[in-house]
Amino acid sequence: MRILVTDGMDKTALEQLKKNGHEVVEQFYAPEELGAALRDFDVCVVRSATKVRKVHIDAAKGSRLKLIIRGGVGVDNIDVQYAEENGIAVKNTPRASSNSVAELALSHMLSCARYISIAGHTMREGKWEKKAYGKGIELGGKTLGIIGFGRIGQALGRMAKGIGMTVIAQDIYHVPGIEEQMGMQYVELDELLERSDFISLHTPSLNGVKLIRKENIDKMKDGVVFINTSRGDNVDEADLLEALNSGKIHAAGLDVYADEPATNAALYCHPAVSCTPHIGAATKEAQKRIGAEIVDIIEGFGK
Repeated sequence: MRILVTDGMDKTALEQLKKNGHEVVEQFYAPEELGAALRDFDVCVVRSATKVRKVHIDAAKGSRLKLIIRGGVGVDNIDVQYAEENGIAVKNTPRASSNSVAELALSHMLSCARYISIAGHTMREGKWEKKAYGKGIELGGKTLGIIGFGRIGQALGRMAKGIGMTVIAQDIYHVPGIEEQMGMQYVELDELLERSDFISLHTPSLNGVKLIRKENIDKMKDGVVFINTSRGDNVDEADLLEALNSGKIHAAGLDVYADEPATNAALYCHPAVSCTPHIGAATKEAQKRIGAEIVDIIEGFGK
């Protein structure tokens, strides 16, 4: 098959595809060029930078394109239903990056609890702010509320339990037996907001619905820590900024933003924000697992 890789891919996996007899082209296309380019490929592999929308599918339908693979968990950068209605299968790699994203969420929790991001920043400015940042909190003994308890949420829950946190979760789907297995509890959203000392968001894009907005922020404990490594458009950034300024939210750890690259400087430069540029799955180990899973998908496609 002829395979287009638009946003990069693990080199070992690329070599394996070539060894298996496929032609692999690594090329990023601007949105206005992507649709026509897709016509010349059987498979397109994307990460988060490339968006495959209806206009691109319209341009590619009826051609040789039969499979789009998202190297990662979420597929909201692909119009999945429209693609499948037009005979183009869509797959992702949901297992490969769960631990990496969960570890980053935990890292932001620790950064927010102990002022790691801002304390390091002020040291690089030649300051020694020991008193200002010597009033951190421990994670052990605190309650972590996880909104969206899929693979990533479960991985974070296990890590949090390991350092002595109480874990509660909200999800529209309850995994059978996992409450007993993990020693956690499913709750409704309002209860989670009211009980949690830390809240970590792990839901797919909610089609413009701002799950974290003033109405729900007001239900949170005063001084809560909020983490988002899922999707930026699930958060009303103006309401989050207001809550950070008022102290309602003590700190926020953010890996995703409403616009990417991020444009809300007032938010990502806020002293109470620990920020990273959407690197949740960007570990060497995760990229190798993602690459291997992509190879498996391609080799098994149509069999």
